[in-house]
Amino acid sequence: MTRERFISEVRACQGRLRRFLTSLCGDAALADDLAQEALVRAYVNSGRFIGNFKAWLFRIAYNCFIDNLRRVPASSVSFDSYEVQHVADASASDDAFRHEALTRALARIPEKERTAIALHYFEDLSVKEIASIMQIPAGTVKYHLSVGRDHLKQLIRL
Repeated sequence: MTRERFISEVRACQGRLRRFLTSLCGDAALADDLAQEALVRAYVNSGRFIGNFKAWLFRIAYNCFIDNLRRVPASSVSFDSYEVQHVADASASDDAFRHEALTRALARIPEKERTAIALHYFEDLSVKEIASIMQIPAGTVKYHLSVGRDHLKQLIRL
């Protein structure tokens, strides 16, 4: 992959990458750090890239997130930040209010369910792409989506 193509591909999905990481970790500054780390890893390995760039980059970012979870105790992650409450990029205060309950509920479900839901509903990725990113079978992705939706329904009480 040429440097120019890499830059073009990154520009096309960097906002979505940051939003995905913010929805996972609950901290915009940490999401930026993880995105930067993922982009450096991707650039270093871009010579070996084959396939769907967005899925490949999101996989690297997901690995960076998991690596960070291993380094940092879970209790230090906060989902109360302003940035997390606005992950859906709402422009009006009514939209922000509607998304607040979802954001708080997402913070309370297991990481794999949260990841599958963020990738499927926020990033509009297919089950196959999510399976590739999370390195799990497509059936397991469907399971995480189903159970995650059930958990969110219970937490939000629709």
